[in-house]
Amino acid sequence: MKEISVENAFRLIEPGPILLVATQASGRANVMTMGFHMMVQHAPPLIGCVLGPWNHSYRVLRETGQCMLAVPRADMSGLVTAIGNCSGAETDKFEALGLQTVNKGKLPLLSDCLANLDCRLVDETLSDRYHLHILAVERLWAADDWREAPMLHHLGDGRFRRDGRLFDESEGMTRWQDLAGLGRR
Repeated sequence: MKEISVENAFRLIEPGPILLVATQASGRANVMTMGFHMMVQHAPPLIGCVLGPWNHSYRVLRETGQCMLAVPRADMSGLVTAIGNCSGAETDKFEALGLQTVNKGKLPLLSDCLANLDCRLVDETLSDRYHLHILAVERLWAADDWREAPMLHHLGDGRFRRDGRLFDESEGMTRWQDLAGLGRR
């Protein structure tokens, strides 16, 4: 092993699949690419997301307190990059990029994605210092193949990694089953 720059830490300990963040204000929808997020709590589900004032969606999220997190499929890397390469302040990304949506509530669902999580901003105490926003998932829509379909992971500098083979080690998870009250069956 050789020592490398600490600036590469996020490339190794990446937060999970790349996400698309849809927001809407004054009847105008926007979507952005987001690579920095984390699960904060299982139930009720809370997600920590990094959005800063350099993002058009930051202002809309703070103003409305609502967003939709969409999990793109692994084969959507070109679209994910295109979404991240323009600003919603100047471009209607839905029209310009031909994004397919379904209306199920206040915000558009990105229908080509694996899942859409309708979220409400519940805590912004760390947003001024770290740009970290805590979102509560209020509704969830998922494609039929959401458990098996590969996801896209952000490595930085326009590079992504696709999920690979799935492994099922659930039989060996006795401690988790005990904690969840499931016990051995």
